[in-house]
Amino acid sequence: MLFDLDGVLVDSRGAQLATLAGFATSVLGRRITTADLPAGAETTPREQVLAGLGLHGAINEDGWDAATATATLVAETFPFVADTLTELRAAGVATGIVTLRSRRRLSWLLPPDVLDLMDTVVCYEDAAPKPAPDGLWLALGRLGVAPGDAAFVGDMEADIHAARAAGVTAVGAGWGFAGPEALARVGADLVLPQPAEFAAVLLLLMGVGQPSEEAKRS
Repeated sequence: MLFDLDGVLVDSRGAQLATLAGFATSVLGRRITTADLPAGAETTPREQVLAGLGLHGAINEDGWDAATATATLVAETFPFVADTLTELRAAGVATGIVTLRSRRRLSWLLPPDVLDLMDTVVCYEDAAPKPAPDGLWLALGRLGVAPGDAAFVGDMEADIHAARAAGVTAVGAGWGFAGPEALARVGADLVLPQPAEFAAVLLLLMGVGQPSEEAKRS
């Protein structure tokens, strides 16, 4: 079972916006707040957002790291994550993360106890970024799991495209950035509007669980 990071395991919408505003403020020399950012800035390529604010050219990664390190202080792991991963591990389901975040920034978003529940992590520098399937294939290779026996939970259109290209079941996390309608539109095999009964649904999907009474009624 593979997961995207931002929007699926971590509530980082505010942190994404704060990073953009903080970095723009430091570079442009004038205060930029999250209210100054365009709608949808958290899911728009950062170069495009910053260009709209008047910043053109290459992004200084050290400056971006500084803004990210501060902004991610407000990011929080969703409450259901630790229990879900613990249940999957207890059932013998291998887990991994495939994210566009760099490895350096990973620990700024996930606490050690959650990272310890993951069997593998594929970051930006490890493989071609989604929507390419390379990161998913790399994670599955490390886990020794065939694509047909795996699923990937993502919250963006690129996640769904990557899952389908990799030959794994594409699960849309409707509570994330894109929303359930967008995920269904691009071909997710299953869209979960909310993370209720998340562990039970994933275990059932992997063929190692029984639906709860609430899941049966839904």
